[in-house]
Amino acid sequence: MSAPTIDLAVLDDYQSLSFAHFAKVAPERLQITTFKDTLDPQSPADLDVLVERLRPFTVISSMRERTAFPGPLLRRLPNLRLLLTTGKRNAAIDLATCADLGIVVAGTDPRHDLQPAGGAARPEQQPLARKRTVPDSTTTHCWALILALARHVARDDAAVKRGGWQGATLASGVAGKVLGLVGLGRLGSAVGRIAVQAWGMRVLCWSSGLTQARADEQARAMGLEPGEFEAVSKERLFGEADVLSVHYVLSERSRGIVGRDEIGSMKRSALLVNTSRGPLVDEAALLEACEGGAIAGVALDVFEREPLPSDSPWRSTAWGQGARADVLLSPHMGYGETDTIDAWYAECAANLRRWLAGEELTTVLT
Repeated sequence: MSAPTIDLAVLDDYQSLSFAHFAKVAPERLQITTFKDTLDPQSPADLDVLVERLRPFTVISSMRERTAFPGPLLRRLPNLRLLLTTGKRNAAIDLATCADLGIVVAGTDPRHDLQPAGGAARPEQQPLARKRTVPDSTTTHCWALILALARHVARDDAAVKRGGWQGATLASGVAGKVLGLVGLGRLGSAVGRIAVQAWGMRVLCWSSGLTQARADEQARAMGLEPGEFEAVSKERLFGEADVLSVHYVLSERSRGIVGRDEIGSMKRSALLVNTSRGPLVDEAALLEACEGGAIAGVALDVFEREPLPSDSPWRSTAWGQGARADVLLSPHMGYGETDTIDAWYAECAANLRRWLAGEELTTVLT
């Protein structure tokens, strides 16, 4: 008797990279359906649509930070047995509810030396993202946003294409200026290293409980001298930074950690960049500051709601005109490199193969 067919839903694969990996797992058993439009289960209307869409599926492949899986959604998916996600954690999945319902959740970890889902591969066929390089994708994107905002790249590109030339304001330099880091973990430290080595910037840093001893450890880990990451108070950080970059883990405690008071204490000439998580920054306060030109510019890769709603003022306001701040936006592309996403899907597909074979999975979250 042939094995039963398994229905797999792939969510939010905007670039259609997953199929080549999943199609090799078990072509005779796997029925793959892809959905590119992200629905928000916090919206009652979207929740009902999402339930009807996903109810038939035994396996779902999700992309971290896109479709969320709260308890009210999970409890209405009676057929779900395996939830694949990307990364080593996914705060958008209610893991406790998954455990209660017997749903296995498996993520990805770049340290794993994977056998691809289609069988053994030659070394040159292994995903390139397994060879970790510095800077990583998010750090690269963060610096791309900092420089593009400071140099008015997007604004000037649009002006030239419209037939214009230089605008009313010149670029801002970053060399020798002060970089403020909200958070000094792996990503914050990597951004700080480039600030010191490439631009000769002075790096100030703050996070809850950060000490100078810990900042020195992070500096040494980045190949820098102790003291090149200076731990300061939150007030000093926001008051002195020329460029303020957010690199903090989102939790209920850290939600809104960059609030109205912090934004209000920044220099009018300062730039704020967020490539971490949208809810870390009070969006209403930031919009107000940008409308009034209280800071010079903002670059955002992450937002309170994603995808960014079509009627969001971030999309429709004439930024950079009149007294308004310059605003540069990108659609959560910090991790959006082909090699990275391909490697994630390769591990998801390998985990699906293991699950079908009754083998132990990697990066199990429940």
